[in-house]
Amino acid sequence: MPKINKNTVAHHFLMNISWLLCIVFLLSCDQQESPFKTEEPIAVPQHTGTIIAVGDSLTAGLGVMENEAWPAIMEKKLHDNGHRWQVVNAGISGETSSGIVSRIKWIVAQKPEIVILETGANDGFRGIPPELVRENITQAVQMLQEGNITVLLVGMQIVQNLGEEYTREFADIYPSVASQQGCLLIPFFLEQVAGEPTLNQTDTIHPNEKGHTIIAETIYPFVEQAIQKRDSFTR
Repeated sequence: MPKINKNTVAHHFLMNISWLLCIVFLLSCDQQESPFKTEEPIAVPQHTGTIIAVGDSLTAGLGVMENEAWPAIMEKKLHDNGHRWQVVNAGISGETSSGIVSRIKWIVAQKPEIVILETGANDGFRGIPPELVRENITQAVQMLQEGNITVLLVGMQIVQNLGEEYTREFADIYPSVASQQGCLLIPFFLEQVAGEPTLNQTDTIHPNEKGHTIIAETIYPFVEQAIQKRDSFTR
């Protein structure tokens, strides 16, 4: 009978014990969550409505970053106050009331619930007859309303370099159209901003970041009113 080597037996015994412990450890690890486990994607709440801000460079945000223009600030403010609405910036620098009319069908095709309509400043700078500006804005408002869109018309004023009569007739366009078409009106878009050096860029015409923030604050109550008006339609 061959002689049994006690050292060899002990070695095999320890090896078997080591493998058994490894298996137990691996099985216990399988029962725990891996730190690299892929998490389920977080469901992002869908927007309950869309607002399109239509206008010229004052809306497009000429001279400031996109997230510093008032439409972006407005969207954040709406979200902070529990309104899951998106605000799309459709401003084009240099656009006139005639340009607005030419692309209003495209705006309607996007099917927004609300449109903030800001136009006329460039018409005023060019001395376009107030009657034509009024006709263009009226047509734009009518086309939007025919698309079941709530219109928030932005009132505009111009400097008196074209005379007192022109300035008065121009300012009268917005309340007149709002009254005739039954749309909501923001009396003056640049309230507290126009003419303030610290709130405008060096051209003294286009608001800086602080100016855009104040614009958003000024028109926010009117936007909430428009949202409430939309909500009343769906009840």
